[in-house]
Amino acid sequence: MNVTQNDIDVYLTEVKEAIQNNRYRIERNSRRQDNINLFLNYVIDEIMAKDILLGLTATDFCEILQNEHKGFEHELLYVFGKDVELLERMGNARKIVSLYIKFNKLDNSYVIVVPLHEQKYPIKYFFK
Repeated sequence: MNVTQNDIDVYLTEVKEAIQNNRYRIERNSRRQDNINLFLNYVIDEIMAKDILLGLTATDFCEILQNEHKGFEHELLYVFGKDVELLERMGNARKIVSLYIKFNKLDNSYVIVVPLHEQKYPIKYFFK
């Protein structure tokens, strides 16, 4: 993959602008149970999720993937990871949670946060 840290900085600037202007959504449909579970298992709301997304940096970047869904193969998905401290909903323990985050920035500058959930597997950071 031929991508520079500056490329990711530019991408994140555009994504963060969309998020700040509420031109984004976090997928939480029946196919995204892992996303739903994040909100069920931890004390996190839309405001906290937005803050996490706005706190991403180029060093959190992992990879760029081709969208594999039929009809959307032209789209690129940018993957990030982030360690955040969250309060468990059942109990009172604070825990460092490693998140898996993937963006789909559409041509109209609307951003879809496809997954936003706990990492299932360790991820490799591109610039670390």
